[in-house]
Amino acid sequence: MYDEVPRGLFIGGAWTETDATFEVVDPATGEVAAQVTDASGEDAIRALDAAANAQDCWAATPSRVRADILRRAFELMVERTELFAGLATLEMGRPLAESRAEVAYAAEFLRWFSEEAVRVSGDYRTAPTGDFRIVTTRQPVGPCYLITPWNFPLAMITRKVAPALAAGCTVVIKPAEATPLCALALAALFADAGVPDGVVNALPTLSPAEVTGALLADGRLRKLSFTGSTEVGRRLIAQSASSVLRTSMELGGNAPFLVFADADLEAAVEGAMVAKMRNAGQSCVAANRFIVHEAVADAFSEALRERLGALRLGPGGAPDSHVGPLINAAARAKVAGLVADAERHGAKIRLGGEIPAGSGYFYPPTLLTDVPPEAQITQQEIFGPVAAIAAYPDEQSMLAAANATSAGLVAFAYTRDLDRALRIGEALQAGMVGLNRGLVSNPAAPFGGVKQSGLGREGGFEGIHEYLEVKYLAVQA
Repeated sequence: MYDEVPRGLFIGGAWTETDATFEVVDPATGEVAAQVTDASGEDAIRALDAAANAQDCWAATPSRVRADILRRAFELMVERTELFAGLATLEMGRPLAESRAEVAYAAEFLRWFSEEAVRVSGDYRTAPTGDFRIVTTRQPVGPCYLITPWNFPLAMITRKVAPALAAGCTVVIKPAEATPLCALALAALFADAGVPDGVVNALPTLSPAEVTGALLADGRLRKLSFTGSTEVGRRLIAQSASSVLRTSMELGGNAPFLVFADADLEAAVEGAMVAKMRNAGQSCVAANRFIVHEAVADAFSEALRERLGALRLGPGGAPDSHVGPLINAAARAKVAGLVADAERHGAKIRLGGEIPAGSGYFYPPTLLTDVPPEAQITQQEIFGPVAAIAAYPDEQSMLAAANATSAGLVAFAYTRDLDRALRIGEALQAGMVGLNRGLVSNPAAPFGGVKQSGLGREGGFEGIHEYLEVKYLAVQA
């Protein structure tokens, strides 16, 4: 089944293969799963040529036609669920059930923005002076460069491509080098759905700096959307400044998970499992710091330890596997280093904390308690199955700890007090807040952060505006 997935570059509606290739590794085994073509800077310019040449025609395509194509893409993705889920598990190593859930989530962006495509509107008003009319309209920004991460290799692409196509923009996609197969299968899907040649282009590469540099230096590119680390995001913003390129940045998180003394502990533990363990903790919206009122800290910690301890490590294809591997050896080493640093600073390892023997890049579900604020794990994104718990005496200290970070993507809070929920929801410095809920991501909701967690929003009706410019017409009365 996977042999049907192309391994080349998708440029201008055609597949291109060269002698330059790189390996895709299965993180559950450490073995090579596939080889794909490695794009160069010259390939990037060819892809931008195709996108620029197709831009005017795609922008002029009636919104209903664009909507119908996106709807067809949604239907095809649902039909191909097992193919896409299998590819995601092959590249990511995670359980098939989680990969199927990502396919459903990714497909919903195609459906949502197929519906938003026909709702782009402007405005008509009379100038205060009364002598002319103010007419506004929204137009596509133009060719877009979309850089996506490895942790959700399907949804992070559709979350960008769907609004771009709905708005009338052409795109060049650069998937993460660890997970290019999903992107290539998506490129084939868009072609099958009727997307015209040149509107969608895909460039797997082991030389992201070369490809990105070539595209950002070309004045025909009008938009950059990036999901990834804050460090890389800062560099891309700096590179984009010379051409005043419009940017959207979905960067790193350091999500606090607050459990107040009046919380429903059973619900809080259930929410913690969702917020922490989805994708083995390899998510920018994963709970990073568990900030728990001291009155319930022991009970919450013990209940969470029991739930984490019941999870089984294993390759994604195994039916009894709950937690797959981390993406590579470097990622596992980082997680192990953060745990070791926390222990040196006085944190207690209540569960896990040791790299298992055998092949693959596995790390066990791990629970830390008494984590001091000076531990690196409180300031760095873990990106692994580690729950770090610290107890606090009151609401004020809990809120202060939650906001004591340069990140501000998402926060979670559990309380039965409605007044506190609203008060905390407004005071938390995050772009998204889950109140008594461990999952906030939804295609109909605006996804994005504040502070150094990014710029702009993806999803919701706000998502399509990232790919539209407002034009104002002054019309003489």
